[in-house]
Amino acid sequence: MRRIALPTLLLTLGLHAQDPLITSWILNPGGETGYGGIATNVLGVHYTATNVYVTSTCIPGYDIGPWTANPNVPANQDFCFRISRTPTPNTGTLVNTPLGHIGVWRNGVSIFNAKDGMSYNNQGIWNRDALVWEGISFDQCLGHPAGNGEYHHHVSPNCLYDHLDDSQHSPLIGYAFDGYPIYGTHGHANPDGTGGITRMRSSYQLRTITARTTLPNGTTLPANQYGPAITGQYPLGAFIEDYTYVEGSGDLDVHNGRFCITPDHPDGTYAYFVTLTAAYEPAFPYVLGPQYHGTVQPGNTGPGGGHNTIPPDATAYTGGATGLSPLTLPAQALYPNPTSGILQLDAGTPLSTIQLRDASGRLLLQHDAHGQDRLVLDLQQLPAGPYTLHAQAQDGSVRTGWVVKE
Repeated sequence: MRRIALPTLLLTLGLHAQDPLITSWILNPGGETGYGGIATNVLGVHYTATNVYVTSTCIPGYDIGPWTANPNVPANQDFCFRISRTPTPNTGTLVNTPLGHIGVWRNGVSIFNAKDGMSYNNQGIWNRDALVWEGISFDQCLGHPAGNGEYHHHVSPNCLYDHLDDSQHSPLIGYAFDGYPIYGTHGHANPDGTGGITRMRSSYQLRTITARTTLPNGTTLPANQYGPAITGQYPLGAFIEDYTYVEGSGDLDVHNGRFCITPDHPDGTYAYFVTLTAAYEPAFPYVLGPQYHGTVQPGNTGPGGGHNTIPPDATAYTGGATGLSPLTLPAQALYPNPTSGILQLDAGTPLSTIQLRDASGRLLLQHDAHGQDRLVLDLQQLPAGPYTLHAQAQDGSVRTGWVVKE
């Protein structure tokens, strides 16, 4: 995109609460359905001064399946997750990321940790890595359904964002249940936002062991708690305990995150990153580390977790991927619209980031606007159909609107 001279036009796009925890969700644009005829993406976002409530079915807007060697079928989970607007680091006893959902992607789909819920000899000591033991059942989006029908990802949700785009900072793609954001695999080389864009490297490494007789913390196990021999059936990496955290070996800390500047948080925030190898394959611990960085409030995890009640004084957020009505978004703001390929945007205010998403919420374009207020977008390579444009201003406000490609 480049800046061109355009006439000054009046723009009165709707402004909403400017917390990315409120504005970053992919809302269901008009009751669309996906797998099994179930409504997709996020069905509602409500917020109070302290929390955001996100309701979803746990079904994404893109195609999912099939799942090799997995008889489970995705089902509507009727989730209502509660996420704190003021996340705080946990200075006390850290909270382990449990089995089941540990966070939620911005399309309302569950995030699981690296475990598959099984352990060697059912002792709970050598815990199986889900990628190794269940990877065969992952679909093309690297997700699969659990026994209760909960579709989820243990690793990078590749259909949710362009995980191969190394030209810019990856988008915000979800939230952990301690309230901290989760980004894709690319970030600024330096936490202060300098140094260009690079792939965020995990600081977890495979241990240099020849037998499974000790734990990563150095504990020597009794013989009846040894893990299996390292063989073709049980290769190194088959179990979570085959890895150890090596401080400074990567870009991220023991929780798989760091404090840094991001496009959504120009003043800095603690953030988790999806980790991939140099070949862009999932890299342990994949999303979050074994423990949360922050304080986890009750209601999202454990038996019955994820079914919170929205308080009566909560405010509904209606922006996001549903777009805004023509009365709210004047035709002059985005033109020509419909367009055959070239779209001009006059925002009337300095912008920081532009995103374009298709009807399923998939990110197709992201651009750092660097304070420009007038931009030209080349959409010629996109198929015909409706798209949603998200323009985030440097003051933090978000502007959205429909774009139709002919």
